[in-house]
Amino acid sequence: MWLIARRSFTGGWKQLTATLLAATFAIGLIAGSLQFTFRAQEAVAGTDASEYARADVLVLGGTTDPGDIYAVPDGQVPLDRVAGRPGVAAVAGDATVPVTATGADGKIILPPAGASTMLRPWTPDHRLNPYRLEDGRAPAADGEVAVTRHVARAGKLGVGDSMRTTLPKQTRPMKIVGIVTVQGRSAVASGDLLLAPPETVRRAAELPPGTWQGVWVKAAPGVTAAELRADLARDLRGEDVTVRTAAGVRDAQSATLDSAGVSVGGSLGMLASLAVFVGLFVVANTFGMLVRQRTRRLALLSAIGATPRQIKRLIRLEALALGIVASLGGVLVGYPVSGLLTNLFAKDGFDISVADADFGWIALTAPALAGILVTQLAAWRAARRASRIAPMQALRAASTDSAGRRWPRIIGALAVLGLAGMFYGLVFAIRSEEPPGMERTVGVCIMILMGSMTAVSGLAVLAPFFVGPLGGLVGRIGTAVSGEAGRLARATITRSPRRVSSAASSLMLGVALVSATALLVLSVNARFDEAGKEVMLAEHAIAATEKTSSGQAPLPRDTVAKAAAAPGVSRAMALTGTGVRLVDPPPKRPSPEEPAEPVFLDVTGADPAALPSVLDLGGSLRPLRPGEIGVASTVMKANKLKKGQRIVVRGVRGKVALTVAGAYHDPSHLFAEQALVSAVTMERLDPGAGTQAVLVRGGTKDALTRAVADVPGAQVLDESGYIKTAAKAMTNGIRVIYGFIGMALVLALFGMATTVSMSVSERTREFGLLGAVGATAAQIRSVVRWEAATVVLLGTLLGLGTALGTGFLMHVGTGSSFLAPSPPWWLFALVITGAAAVTLATSALPARRAADVPVLEAAKAE
Repeated sequence: MWLIARRSFTGGWKQLTATLLAATFAIGLIAGSLQFTFRAQEAVAGTDASEYARADVLVLGGTTDPGDIYAVPDGQVPLDRVAGRPGVAAVAGDATVPVTATGADGKIILPPAGASTMLRPWTPDHRLNPYRLEDGRAPAADGEVAVTRHVARAGKLGVGDSMRTTLPKQTRPMKIVGIVTVQGRSAVASGDLLLAPPETVRRAAELPPGTWQGVWVKAAPGVTAAELRADLARDLRGEDVTVRTAAGVRDAQSATLDSAGVSVGGSLGMLASLAVFVGLFVVANTFGMLVRQRTRRLALLSAIGATPRQIKRLIRLEALALGIVASLGGVLVGYPVSGLLTNLFAKDGFDISVADADFGWIALTAPALAGILVTQLAAWRAARRASRIAPMQALRAASTDSAGRRWPRIIGALAVLGLAGMFYGLVFAIRSEEPPGMERTVGVCIMILMGSMTAVSGLAVLAPFFVGPLGGLVGRIGTAVSGEAGRLARATITRSPRRVSSAASSLMLGVALVSATALLVLSVNARFDEAGKEVMLAEHAIAATEKTSSGQAPLPRDTVAKAAAAPGVSRAMALTGTGVRLVDPPPKRPSPEEPAEPVFLDVTGADPAALPSVLDLGGSLRPLRPGEIGVASTVMKANKLKKGQRIVVRGVRGKVALTVAGAYHDPSHLFAEQALVSAVTMERLDPGAGTQAVLVRGGTKDALTRAVADVPGAQVLDESGYIKTAAKAMTNGIRVIYGFIGMALVLALFGMATTVSMSVSERTREFGLLGAVGATAAQIRSVVRWEAATVVLLGTLLGLGTALGTGFLMHVGTGSSFLAPSPPWWLFALVITGAAAVTLATSALPARRAADVPVLEAAKAE
């Protein structure tokens, strides 16, 4: 059997090479997706260095939020209340201020893996200082900072360089005097750090002299951290502080990172499943075509005594050899694929470059084993079919086949479609368990996408049944246009439905990917534009067009004053934003055994006097007074809140009691999606809340541009421009999805081109004999083109049908007006034209090759 396999390799090296290339690219996409997922997970879970590495106990002002380990303490601690107590060897004040750093190229430096960038005090006491200077010196004067190594690398900055930083209320330059690492890592668990002299940070945090958000404590020799924590908790009883061991905080940080890593890995794993599906689909198609080309040879093997088991082993052996070679090449191809996805992810505000490309044995062997498994799965059906080839088929032409046995194919397709129905059925479970919101929408969409991918496989199984009717239609048109060539094309199409359906299935997958993505993007963008223009009354908006992991990059608070001073401006209002947790009423537990999920709200702050002139929010919410909150109607319903109800939320400054003033509605979800408060109330919730945008009535673009010229990243946008910018900020990760779909599309089209080329080469005898009986080269090329037209018709109809069905199910399943499939007419024309152009382009070379087949070569062909 090994000798037979070796002869098959040497005799059909051209076909095997085409299949090998398709498999290599397919496995490259799989490997790149897996490597990208590993890298993102490592970037999230691997940055577990802690600034508390040398501290033993932390005394935090106020109370801490158990739901957020990185929450800023909501109280204050006088340093002298902790220093000098028994068992205390050293203390250091601590405070954090959110900051946005700008690199040498003027672009925002993204913190690693969706974390944050904080301004913190340099710790002068070496007993508590966890920072290792890799270059330069410690900051000593106001305006000097030492930065973590990730900041320097990502911003292309070095010691002595000046860096523009955006604090919550102002922009100021900082001089880099040192570059540090923490426990050998380039960043800490909370993200990037800018380390300034303690007094600089205390003033930026607006703390009284001698007072800090927290105090780091080093235990005296012979005193354990647990003992010191208990002593300090007893001594400070009655004061508004929380005492924790530093080890407990570090463990909580590690647990949070591990959980986030699993979450990110799972989300990206769902995208990677698209790569696995497309890879399996393409390899199965091309390998199945390769086996069908050798029908006569396999039938002859059966005729001379080869058992079905031996033929299966032959096919699997070929698949194993092909899988090993393709896996080795695919693993190498995977690294540039992973690099491309990493760059796309960074452009969406999620930088994972803090984790280097993984060359460990898991990163190398997992994609290789996945590639071998994919080729074996692809070969399973081909081997099963090959083992059933009857010896009498050795007397038939290799290019003649049928749609296969009808009922087994129908039963198999129904089983696959039934699996797709199971995914669709999970939509009802998600809708019943999850409250309305983004999480439910995303979960529903994922299940529908999984069901649609499975449905594509079922349609591919049924595709040969559609070839006959469509081939007959194309043949009639071809006969009317090309005469005898059209009649010949009709005969070849209807005689070999599986060959035509193989190419059409790859095209169907490509059309479905492109059309579904286009429908989704067009629907979302159209709704954002329509609803955004209904809400936004301001003529201009000042915003940063760059993105961070949390959305739009913030502007300093003084931007609104600069805009208001511009000539011709009648109104200028800042939109600020922060996140709070709903404390009272407490969230309901889904069951007595399960803990309640915390309810978080995105709160927008605005000037009540200026709001009606720049935004037109739905509902009848009156101007908000201090201590009041307006709640979006969907949030009111989901949490069973009522007008006039007293609620308690936890913000940066701790618990704040608010009165629900009423409900409103922001149909665009761009300005005040969940909750709205006055600027005075926002100060109570979060004094350092970032400014998302400044909405302006009056003035000109040139005048406003001059007014904010010194604000890093600020741009003056018109109505449409700001709506697009704000919408992009809400769709983090969309570029990565486009990257996955784009590469999957290229792979699907490559698979189609390979299948078309192999289908022509398998008919060498047929085309040569046509030439021998008088068919001209033009007629033979016309036969191939009309067959390609059938591929276009079948693939486009099935692909567009799948895309429209997916869009309709998403709209019904989510109930979102943003997912209403109403495609413009030009989309169909564009997809059909693109599919026809790609198919004709991929069939042009095979058509010329078919017309040039000599009669003697045809006589020698299998």
